[in-house]
Amino acid sequence: MVSKSSFRDGDVSGMLLRREGQSPVIGVNDSQPLLRQRFTIAHELGHLLLHPGREVVLDRPVRINLRDGLSSTATDREEIEANAFAASLLMPADMVREQLMLLPVAIRQDPDRCTVALAERFEVSTSAMGFRLINLGLVS
Repeated sequence: MVSKSSFRDGDVSGMLLRREGQSPVIGVNDSQPLLRQRFTIAHELGHLLLHPGREVVLDRPVRINLRDGLSSTATDREEIEANAFAASLLMPADMVREQLMLLPVAIRQDPDRCTVALAERFEVSTSAMGFRLINLGLVS
């Protein structure tokens, strides 16, 4: 099971807990920056809608998904899908393209400044926005 210290130490960003017959619960590490917490919640929503989770037996079976260091390495199919869901939810492609075109030309032509400006508008980290812009083919 995930200990409270795992959350506090930053090992786990969030988790999704599902028990049969009960509402799912998303836990988020509140010691992490708010922008990271937003992405983590969206990521866990992706798991809720897309993946069954792995069964963990405590005193009764539960299903759990964790967002940890593996989640951002793009090596696990479910984590890739949950990250893509979160990116689409927080940074819809059409809206990103629209907001990009609203930026002054000087900012649009500078990938770093463009990423920062859009990250602020969408309330996501510059890292998340950078990946989104690359995945949408808007920057290289």
